[in-house]
Amino acid sequence: MGQDNDTQISEFLLLGLSEDPELQPLIFGLFLSMYLITVFGNLLIILAVSPDSHLHTPMYFFLANLSLVDICFTSTTVPKMLWNIQVQGKVITYEGCLCEIYFFVLFAELDIFLLTVMAYDRFVAICHPLHYMVIMNPRLCRLLVLMSWIMSILNSLLESLLVLRLSFCTEVEIPHFFCELNQMIHLACSDTFLNNMVMYFVAMLLAGGPFIGILYSYSKIVSSVRGISSAQGKYKAFSTCASHLSVVSLFYGTGLGVYLSSAATQSSHSSAVASVMYTVVTPMLNPFIYSLRNKDIKEALLRFSGMAALKGSIALG
Repeated sequence: MGQDNDTQISEFLLLGLSEDPELQPLIFGLFLSMYLITVFGNLLIILAVSPDSHLHTPMYFFLANLSLVDICFTSTTVPKMLWNIQVQGKVITYEGCLCEIYFFVLFAELDIFLLTVMAYDRFVAICHPLHYMVIMNPRLCRLLVLMSWIMSILNSLLESLLVLRLSFCTEVEIPHFFCELNQMIHLACSDTFLNNMVMYFVAMLLAGGPFIGILYSYSKIVSSVRGISSAQGKYKAFSTCASHLSVVSLFYGTGLGVYLSSAATQSSHSSAVASVMYTVVTPMLNPFIYSLRNKDIKEALLRFSGMAALKGSIALG
């Protein structure tokens, strides 16, 4: 489309999951509940791990970081959606849309990197148990998290800057409940070849690469576990990976399912509904997966709740 037909877009319309007015209270209640559970559950993990010296290990250090990222990941999209439903509006400013894209890409990528780092941690713990504390020293753990942040920030900055070069015409309706990068590129009326190439290349490199790393780590873990003679030893080794493997399967499974289903059906509405799984449901379930299957987390939560109750009684007294 020629430049003469381009107009300066200052805002977009988020169509959400449904335009049926009767469904809005149900959607609002459902998403508010999931958001509060996500924030409370992940915050509880952080508060339980941070003060407990028994959990100052690499595995729980990464878990606390993952919980923090999950809170931020969900907070990038859900509050704006809830606000729009509450005020019965659909508007999001151009700047607000760019911010959503930036932080959504940032925290989604951080999730992927942290899950990969956690897989490496489990690989070292099971395949090299005698050298675990030497390899996974505090300096390396902090460096791995720092590098995850740096790469995620650079990637989200690149994707956001590439959106800035796009021109938007009269089509301002986004068939989603947040400003999703792929949807924004489809709405543009200028050349999007560079944006598509970068988006797909980054997806292969920064999502596919870590996934291959996770698969490699678990292939080595399976080989090591098979070499353990006792059934109890095998169960103990596998149980340390079960929670992480469940989270990885949930995150990658739902994320991949969204993009495969959207490519197959070409339905933006179906894609929006499916994306709820990895943007909202997965961060909500992570604390339950780690706490229900982890004795150390359960004990830490009990100690934390006991300390909180004690402080409350002292304050009241």
